Amino acid sequence: MAEKLAPEKRHRFLHNGQTVFEWDQTLDEINIYINLPPNVHSKQFYCKIQSKHIELGIKGNPPYLNHELTCPVKTDSSFWTLEDDVMHITLTKRDKGQTWASPIMGQGQLDPYVTDQEQKRLMLQRFQEENPGFDFSQAQFTGSCPDPRTFMGGIRSD
Repeated sequence: MAEKLAPEKRHRFLHNGQTVFEWDQTLDEINIYINLPPNVHSKQFYCKIQSKHIELGIKGNPPYLNHELTCPVKTDSSFWTLEDDVMHITLTKRDKGQTWASPIMGQGQLDPYVTDQEQKRLMLQRFQEENPGFDFSQAQFTGSCPDPRTFMGGIRSD
């Protein structure tokens, strides 16, 4: 499993100038981080993950998020946890290596430059995963980056 991004490198989904959530991605996963409100017991939070939809909030209140996902996920290996006043949602990508421009359909899309940077980062993760022992930390792409899902025959599944 690839390493998640440091908090300062995560993408932020903003609405009316407020951070709704932060997120990052690996070849396999989308990680969503939501700061929880104070003084709410952990048993009051809920999160429903479906193949193309996510809903979460505090029981007895309107959902905090209730949106279609950008791409399908594997529900059997997706999960959520509460840790240090943060809800961490891990969505397992159905299509490993796919670069998501946003977890939420039509909301908070990364600009084309940042999306290209994400695709390059995921391609380097793929190279590292397929070639353990080699150091790709200084590798760079010139021009456009190929799609990590399909480049050179696609991602190997062992």
